[in-house]
Amino acid sequence: MLSEVRAGLGMNAATAGLLTSLPVLAFALFGALAPYLASRLGLHRIALLALLCVVVGLGTRVLVDHELPFLALSMLALSGMAVANVVLPSLVKLHFPDRIGLVTAIYSTALSTGLTAALMFTVPLSHALGGWRDGLGIWAVVALVAAVPWLGLIAHDRHLARPERTITYLDVLRTPLGKAMAVFFAFQSLQAYVCFGWFATLWRDAGFSATQAGLLVGLLAATAIPLSLWAPTKLARSPDPRSLLFAIMACYFVGYVGLMVAPHSLAIVWALFVGAGTTTFPLILVLVGLRARTPEGTAALSGVTQSLGYLVAATGPFTIGALYDATDGWTWPLTLLIVLVLPLFAVAAYVARPMYVEDQLTSRR
Repeated sequence: MLSEVRAGLGMNAATAGLLTSLPVLAFALFGALAPYLASRLGLHRIALLALLCVVVGLGTRVLVDHELPFLALSMLALSGMAVANVVLPSLVKLHFPDRIGLVTAIYSTALSTGLTAALMFTVPLSHALGGWRDGLGIWAVVALVAAVPWLGLIAHDRHLARPERTITYLDVLRTPLGKAMAVFFAFQSLQAYVCFGWFATLWRDAGFSATQAGLLVGLLAATAIPLSLWAPTKLARSPDPRSLLFAIMACYFVGYVGLMVAPHSLAIVWALFVGAGTTTFPLILVLVGLRARTPEGTAALSGVTQSLGYLVAATGPFTIGALYDATDGWTWPLTLLIVLVLPLFAVAAYVARPMYVEDQLTSRR
């Protein structure tokens, strides 16, 4: 909907570029602040506050007629999304310490479903409801529905014991595990950012129409839905999760090589493989919960993992786009994506080992 938003607000190209960069800025900045905010306000209160920021941001930005308030309100919505993303693993650790895999599977599947719905339905909704404002604003209703159950949980924060020592963002950043998890998240997010940002163009270049290319990207996203229900639980129960991690990540290789060889005739097959590769995202969310002993440690580890990971991942679409423009084709961009999958295997082999961030903090003192 970017073209329609630009036309409706009189937005120039530079401002449009800033708008598309806001998500990664929000996730890096507010993701880093989330553990501190959670320790001050409480996990449940910050979750509700995050959702209310999403509601207000998404619901009111479509009412303005100027680009600056639209950017500010978009940032407000994104700040809520960033904070919620970080505190969710900590909430799972608090309420379901023995069912981290199952509960992560449930909410990561919901994330995949929401992503697929947004990719496939925003444009049709805009056409059906009368314009881009209604098509974008309708998603505030989804956030409002999501906020309702948290009204009954905010009092729970009054009954939680305060940790003896607050685990800070910088504490976790100094540990080998914190660094490794951030690298893991960065490289897996980079792959997903590129897929959702550029693969519609790839399939357009392969001869598909705009609608067909959009449906292929939707299929890629939808592939993660059933796998997100199964893979996190499987990983949490596995004594050695490396084989599952390696198998999921290897799907990227198959998909990218296939797109080099037969991007049109077997497009559906390669979309399924690349989509399976994106299931790495819910798996790392499970690892965030498994690699900390406490909800506080989980929040801090989640903050480091996601804020730094998203910041690094944001370079992916820009780099791939520049390489695509320079080579006027997809062979070199896909080759680079294949090369960038390799660090995932090395880092996954490390974070798959049983360890806890609190133990590494203790050993450093």
